[in-house]
Amino acid sequence: MAPLPSHCPDLTGQDESLRALRRTIDCVAPSNANVLILGETGTGKEVVAKHIHYRSDKRSGPFVPLNCSAIPADLLESELFGHKKGTFTGAISDRIGRFELAAGGTLFLDEIGDMPLLLQVKLLRVLEERIIQPLGSDVAVPMKARIIAATHRDLEQLVSDGGFREDLYYRLNVIPITVPPLRSRRDDIPLLLESVAAELKKRRRVTVGFSEAAVDKLKQYHWPGNVRELANLTERLAVLHPNGHVDVDTLPLRIRGPADDEPMADGPIAVANEQPYPAGLSDTSTDAPTDEQGFDLKEHLRTTESELIRQALVASDGVVAKAAKMLQVRRTTLAEKVKRLGLEVMLK
Repeated sequence: MAPLPSHCPDLTGQDESLRALRRTIDCVAPSNANVLILGETGTGKEVVAKHIHYRSDKRSGPFVPLNCSAIPADLLESELFGHKKGTFTGAISDRIGRFELAAGGTLFLDEIGDMPLLLQVKLLRVLEERIIQPLGSDVAVPMKARIIAATHRDLEQLVSDGGFREDLYYRLNVIPITVPPLRSRRDDIPLLLESVAAELKKRRRVTVGFSEAAVDKLKQYHWPGNVRELANLTERLAVLHPNGHVDVDTLPLRIRGPADDEPMADGPIAVANEQPYPAGLSDTSTDAPTDEQGFDLKEHLRTTESELIRQALVASDGVVAKAAKMLQVRRTTLAEKVKRLGLEVMLK
């Protein structure tokens, strides 16, 4: 089998779940069957898609990714199919769509669960007939790309709720592959830290190392953002502590936990029903711990605010607009708070 190109990220880890994932990729890659990659946000679904592509007979063709949730619904169809000049306002020239750009290679449709129902119908037709038709054109074009789709959402539940077409689900779900979350393979964390640190040294010429105690804390953390969160955190620590050594006290509070004399919210607070505060907790709550020597109200409020925002980002899969709606604040306000609290690693 041809070696992977240097720009294809590694699937780092020795956990049995990752070994099984590699074996599945080796079996799936040579075929042209549709693949549906499932897994939480940040687990590395696009990395898996790239490994399938570069181990297939389409490796010499392009790998074209498209995040279906990142493009407005009214533009997504043009992005996929392309359009002819003058088809709609703003179409000042012909545009080739992603289906055509991926000809001879692989089209990776990320977050397929967020694709509008109308476009799902058109995607199903493409998969069945293997032809595409740019907007405003009468000429059908053969579709010569392999389709790999991915989502963090429960498509079976979406089908039941009417948010995803059942026939399209079965068309895409020929070969399902589930990427394990980082919390299920904690022993791979030291290897991942070494891999990210090596890449940072090569790309940014900065080095970062972790003490054994810091690694232990990182292994205890639940990693809602998975490998992406770990990579972003490592890069942030490398920037803030260039050529330095990271110990427990250098880690963010949410990871290292509070010291004995350091106030912190009692535990995770779930964000639900799009309310700014969970049931039983309000911005005037007086349930904070205190003692005879006083209480640092400012720090407690900061920690509580940070925890609420973190929970909202987890519930919204790192999308600031959704988290802002849950917390009933303006998106720009939340974005500023996320930056101030150092929670950028959780953003999608």
